[in-house]
Amino acid sequence: MGADQLQTDPLAAARRVLGATLTGRGVRALVVEVEAYGGVPDGPWPDPAAHSYRGPTGRNRVMFGPPGRLYTYRSYGIHICANVACGPDGTAAATLLRAGAIVDGIDVARSRRGGHHRPAALARGPGNLCAALGITLADNGLDLFDPASPVRLTLNAPVSATAGPRVGVSGAADRRWRLWLPDRPEVSGYKRSPRAPAPGESD
Repeated sequence: MGADQLQTDPLAAARRVLGATLTGRGVRALVVEVEAYGGVPDGPWPDPAAHSYRGPTGRNRVMFGPPGRLYTYRSYGIHICANVACGPDGTAAATLLRAGAIVDGIDVARSRRGGHHRPAALARGPGNLCAALGITLADNGLDLFDPASPVRLTLNAPVSATAGPRVGVSGAADRRWRLWLPDRPEVSGYKRSPRAPAPGESD
């Protein structure tokens, strides 16, 4: 199962990425939480919360394909976040990797995170996930399905998911495009953006 499995709409692709195995520089994690993002206003999945909404730039170009490439960016000038490009090549969409459960290399992950984090907290949240797996801005554009890549994604069998609104977005804030594995302690908490409309007043 390769990148062709992600050549679909953002929510369907996010469902495939959920439950996948992410491997990065000596650490392996089960992806337990994701968020789907679309693209431009005149595209098939307009999404004002997506980095790609205003069209391709040097920063977001990976979101426009091909599927299976890693899109990394810095959030709030501090944390590195990682997405998996999806959808047909040339059409913007991506799945944000929000949280993972470390299944191998826990000592390496702990050394990268610093402090005395509980195992469930090592890769909870997109910035912590990237830190634990050693993912950096320099990894932008990597082919996650290339066996030689330092960061790889292995799709597993589809899993049952719980759905809810995305975290911290002000546009399309009620869209139930965040998916997670139920009853996993590694899943992050929901926090609505203070800039978002009142619940029920957004798509």
